[in-house]
Amino acid sequence: MNNLRQQFPILSQKINGQPLVYFDNAATAQKPQAVLDAINDFYTKYNSNVHRSFNPLGEKATQLYEEARQKVAQFINAKSAPEIIFTSGTTESINLVAQAWGQRNLKKGDRVVISIAEHHSNFVPWLQLKEEVGIEIDVIPLSNDYKLDIKKARTLLQQNNVKLLAITGCSNVLGEITNLQPLLDEARERGIVTLVDAAQLIAHEKIDVQKLGCDFLAFSGHKLFGPTGIGVLYARKELLEQMPAWQGGGEMIQEVHQDSFTVNELPHRFEAGTPNIAGAVGLGAAIDFVMENFDIIKKREQELTEYFLEKINQLDFIKLVGGQESKNRAPVFSFTIDGVHPHDAADILGERGIILRAGHHCAQPLHESLSLEATLRASLSFYNTTEEIDKFFKELTLVYKKFQ
Repeated sequence: MNNLRQQFPILSQKINGQPLVYFDNAATAQKPQAVLDAINDFYTKYNSNVHRSFNPLGEKATQLYEEARQKVAQFINAKSAPEIIFTSGTTESINLVAQAWGQRNLKKGDRVVISIAEHHSNFVPWLQLKEEVGIEIDVIPLSNDYKLDIKKARTLLQQNNVKLLAITGCSNVLGEITNLQPLLDEARERGIVTLVDAAQLIAHEKIDVQKLGCDFLAFSGHKLFGPTGIGVLYARKELLEQMPAWQGGGEMIQEVHQDSFTVNELPHRFEAGTPNIAGAVGLGAAIDFVMENFDIIKKREQELTEYFLEKINQLDFIKLVGGQESKNRAPVFSFTIDGVHPHDAADILGERGIILRAGHHCAQPLHESLSLEATLRASLSFYNTTEEIDKFFKELTLVYKKFQ
């Protein structure tokens, strides 16, 4: 385990003389040396544009870029590489669906079902379509145990004119992993298109899009130990072929004339302009790393989740916002502290080398539904340690006492 942790250079640094304790992995994960090397190698050895550069560098860049696409397809078990669209991240992926698919297929009175646990990236694009087109949005609430109310969800899916289910695979606040299969099955039986926001799920669970039967799935590379600025939209080929190009220019075109144009074949018609080639290469390296070490990652995260829950339940001045069970959850913990604002706690702990997130975590509707202005969030990854958890709770207790 120590050998894997040592592959992440940033974790060896100190802040104000204190060892770095990085507990903000739900926001972005750190990068192993293999990813850093892959990006550096691209820029120092192969930097060139892709697809239309008929020279040795361009051919190598194209090879690396398309190999990364193939790795993504294998990682999530897509039927074919052309079903993988590279984007800048989950946000752009969902916006692509909302604009290219939603604008063409949704009309006034059609219903989109989402959950109260969605990140803003899976709320706002549908709110925009509500303003632009007049669609209706139905929101799945939480049950008393902080899980999605599956019974209510099924009721919402059984309404007339439901055209889309857009749902998170894992809450970035609650840490709860959504039981997707029954909802996706229900939607498919009713002819409802489905989109899974896998931004939080992708680093913690193996995803098989064919088994899930989802129509769209989105995730970001930077939460999967890859670089920022690169993301993925998976979509069934049949849907992609029906969708118009979203942006114009560069590789998305086949031919352009003064008064007309034709779009390129899949997947290029959805990748206008020069793509983030180095980002794709880095994502491919991150996927290699995860696939090689997934069993270790999964086992370690389960151990850390159990340990964190055990420790937090020993402190009566902390209220965990989320379920108490370690099963079917990611190591993401949001909570409040009696008498201490989350922003104050994050600031003080940050000065002591402990990196956390405070606020509504781009999930304001969820916080409002729980009557919370903000929470403090500790999100762990496999490279964290029980010693770091012990230090965190020791320092958090000192912060609490300071405000009493």
